[in-house]
Formats: sequence, C-alpha cells, structure tokens
Amino acid sequence: MSSKQGKKQNDVMKLLSYAGNYRKLTWLGMGLSGAAMVLGMVPYFCIWLCMRDLIAVAPEWTRAADISRYGWLAFAAMVGGILVYFAALMCTHLAAFRTASNIRKQGMAHLMKAPLGFFDSNASGLLRNRLDGAAAETETLLAHNLADIVGTIAMFVSMLVLMFVFDWRMGAACLLAAVISIAAMSAMMGGKNAKMIADYQKAQDYISKVGTEYVRGIPVVKIFQQTVYSFKAFRQAIEDYSRKAEEFSCGACSKPQAANLTFTEAAFAFLVPAALLIAPSALKSGNFAGFVTNFAFYAVFSAIISTALARIMFMASGMMQATNALARINGVMDAPVLTYPASPKKPKDNTVEFKDVSFTYDGAELPALSHVSFRAEPGQTVALVGPSGGGKTTAASLIPRFWDVTGGAVEVGGVNVRDMDPHELMNQVAFVFQNNRLFKASILENVRAARPEATREEVLDALSAAQCGDILSKLPKGIDTLLGTEGTYLSGGEQQRVALARAILKDAPIVVLDEATAFADPENEVLIQKAFATLTKGRTVIMIAHRLSTVVNADKIIVLNEGQAAESGTHDELVRAGGLYARMWADYNQAAAWRITTEGEAK
Repeated sequence: MSSKQGKKQNDVMKLLSYAGNYRKLTWLGMGLSGAAMVLGMVPYFCIWLCMRDLIAVAPEWTRAADISRYGWLAFAAMVGGILVYFAALMCTHLAAFRTASNIRKQGMAHLMKAPLGFFDSNASGLLRNRLDGAAAETETLLAHNLADIVGTIAMFVSMLVLMFVFDWRMGAACLLAAVISIAAMSAMMGGKNAKMIADYQKAQDYISKVGTEYVRGIPVVKIFQQTVYSFKAFRQAIEDYSRKAEEFSCGACSKPQAANLTFTEAAFAFLVPAALLIAPSALKSGNFAGFVTNFAFYAVFSAIISTALARIMFMASGMMQATNALARINGVMDAPVLTYPASPKKPKDNTVEFKDVSFTYDGAELPALSHVSFRAEPGQTVALVGPSGGGKTTAASLIPRFWDVTGGAVEVGGVNVRDMDPHELMNQVAFVFQNNRLFKASILENVRAARPEATREEVLDALSAAQCGDILSKLPKGIDTLLGTEGTYLSGGEQQRVALARAILKDAPIVVLDEATAFADPENEVLIQKAFATLTKGRTVIMIAHRLSTVVNADKIIVLNEGQAAESGTHDELVRAGGLYARMWADYNQAAAWRITTEGEAK
C-alpha cells in the first residue's frame, strides 16, 4: 500500500473517530451497501439465464419453462437490493450527522480553550468556514461515499466474476474500457492536479475570510460612495478563486474527463471487435448459440460499466474532499490552548508585575515586547504610552493571558498568571477596550454579562456609576431596551459608557483600559472620565492612552518604544528628563493648540 493511500485511510479513520459509538453504524452501513450491490448483480445473471434458455429452444419459446422463475428471482433481488441499500444509507447518514455534530461541538469546545488573542489573528469568517463548512463536507463522504466505496468494490468483484465466468475474451474487452477510464481519472485527480485542488481550497478559504471583512465594511463603502474595487483584497481574492477554479475545471480536468466519458460510454465498441474475432471459432465448434447468448449478455452488461466508473469518480472526489475538510478541521483543532495548572495558586493581592517579559507573535520576525519590566502596586495607576506599534496593547493583553509570554513572567499578586486558574484570573481583571461590542440583547443583559448573578438593582447602580442616566431616560424601555438589529443603536461614546457599567459591575481588583476614550466626543468623554473615577477607585489600573492629557496624574508612566521600555517615571519626571516622552508631550500640546483662523489658514 502506498503512503498516499495509507494517508487517505488515516484521514477516514480520523473522521470516524469523531463519530463515537455511532461509528459501528458506519461499518454496518458499509457492509449492507456491499450486500446491496451483490444483489444488484443477480438480475444480470438472470438475464443470461433467460437468454440461454430462449436461444436453446428457439423458435419454440414456450418450451422455456423457467423464464418466469428467473424473472421473479431478478425482481426479488432488485427489490431486496433497494431495501438493503436504503438500510445502509440510513445507518451511514445517522453516523454522518452525529460525526458532523461532534466535529462542531468539539471544535467549539477547543476554541473556548484558546487564548483570546488567537481570534485577533483568525477572522470569524475563516474559522466558521473551516469548522462549520468542513464539517458539512464530511457528511457527503460518511453518508454516501464510504458506503459507495464498499458497494463499488463489491460491484467490481461481481462484475469481474460475471465478465470472466461466461467468456473471458468478451469480458476482457469490456474491462479494457474500464482500465482506460480509471487511468484517465487518476490523471485528473493525482499528480500536480492534487496540489491544484489544494490551492483551489485555500483560495476558497481566503475568499470566505475577506468576504466577511467586506460585508463588515459595507457601511464605509456606502458613506464614501466607493465600489467593490476599493476593497483590493476582496477583488484579488475573487479573481484568484476564479482563476484557480478555471485552471482546474477547464485546464487540468478537461482532457482526462473527455477521455473518461468517451471510453466509459463506448464500452460496447470494444465488445464488437472481440465478438467478430470469436465468432468463427464458435461456428466451427458448433456452439454458436452459446456465443450469441454470451454476446447478448455482455452487450447489456457493458451498459453498467459507466455507472460503476462514475461511482469510482465520485468516490475519489469524496476522498479528496474529506482530506481537505480534515485539514481545515485540524486548522481549528490545532489552535493553541491555555494550559491549566494541576494545583492553581491564588494571588495575594492585586499587584501586577512584568518580569523581563518578551513576546513574539507567530510568524513575526521581531519581538513585540523585549525584556520589559515594571510593577504596578495595589491602588496604583500605571499608564503605557508610546508610538503606535510600540507594544502597549500587547503588554496589556498578556495580563489576562490573551497570549502567553515567550520569555520572562507576568505576575498578579505575586503569582505567575500561568499558575493561576484561568477563570480565577479572568475574575481578577476587568477590561474596557477602545471598541467595545455590545450584544444583541437588552442593556440589562449586556451589563449583567459581567456578573450573571447580579440583581436588577445592582445593574442599575453600575449604570448610574457609569453616567448612563441620560441614556436610559431617552430609551423607550429603559434598561430593558433591546440593542442591535431591530433594536436601538447607541453612539460610540454611549456604548463605551455601557461597557464601563459592565466593568464596574464586575468589581474586579485590576482594571485594564485600552484607549477607552478614543471614539468619544467631548461630552461623552467628560462623562466617561467621571465613570473612570468610580471604576478605578482602590484598584490597580493599567491604562493605555494616546491622549497624554489623560495620563498626567498617573502614578507611573511606562514609555514603550519598539517593544522596549524606553523610559518610566511620573509625568513631571519624564518631562524634565527631556527624552521620548518629553518630545511626545510637546507634540501633543502643539497639536492641541492647532486651529483654523478666520482667514482659512492653519495655525
């Protein structure tokens, strides 16, 4: 057995491993399918018997007394084959549906264990296509193709027996068409075409990913009156997908498929020359009636060769789809998972400390963080500032283990975050990002997501502390107003305040603020700053900010540049030092003083 065949078998066994106890139904269905195909050959044998008896008594047809018995036998075998094949498909379909369901469930369970940072680099559309789409593709293989594989094998064995049991020379002539057809299909599915199919599948995955991004960007397209061509990646993905599909279907497959169809549909053409060569010897031997019987049988029998070969083609296609589907499923199942310590430790307090931390994203050549160290004491506010791409958001994401460090350690309360129970760690940290997303649910449920057991009164207190009173007063159902599709939409600043209420309700001792006022207008920013006072009181705060005015009163400022801690200290200390922070502060003040004069000149 070749390594390629072994790999395909391993792929099938891997898929069947998801079926659990239902795998037995797959084996049963495969066995029943083989039995059904054997029963399907019986009518052809009965045809030969009928022709033999009729030719033997011609023209006195009434002397062929067993014709009706052969007919009923053929009918019983045909009906029995249909019923057995139906039972086979019932078994394989039940197993296939359970397998696809288990793939989705296990995939989702695995993704639930993946670090949250994994979803930043893997778009939801791509993950959905890999998991849901691939799981759906396995249904064809497991529900039909596997049963048809066994059925096709049984059919071919039966065909070979029937081909050579009556007249091996005519049987060989019919088989020649099958050999040529199989060679054509191998050329179509193997060699460089296998890589072409893999490239086609990658293009399909990529177009799903960029298609999702395009749909999400439609509001921008409408606002600026752009077209699809403004989304260069989407356009290129469409063209690449179209080109690869055309190359495979019209280029690589056209000639082999033409040869395949020509020879399978013209199997009778091979039979006629063989019959002409055999006829003289049949006349001399006095067995011309037997020769005519055999020729008539093979003429009828050759018609099923195309059906059998079509089954082989669909079987090969199904196996290739299974291999590609399994590769995409493995792309989800191979996602990194958070490790759970055997004996988790609990933090002593809400201190946050970076100890010589380094981190590099997968596929990146340079580290996002390199040997960064700082400490935030309980109740302190530590601000992370610096140029874009300096590593601020990366540093903040390492605290709740959105990613795991590649060097050094991040500690909470004197305990390495890797040694903490992930649920305990998440309970220790509250987040407010610059682009918070609210669920399609009521404001009550959106805020309560931080602490599901919270009472209605506690949610209202959190909303009040987040300065959301004006939001509730203008909504038709107040706290019970549905947000999102077919509901009410809030502005960016209003959404941010609802997200702050969620963080306040969580009541975590550590708060991470990632540019929380980035999209707020001046009025909302004032209210958000008031909410910050409640949220950060008595807590350890890690604040990421580009507006340097928001970090002037921070207890400590860490300046990150190109992944390294370039400076640290208070605002006044850093301004006096005259380094990178001082230059950023000067640029910030200059930008804040910029205005347009009445003459239309920028100042």
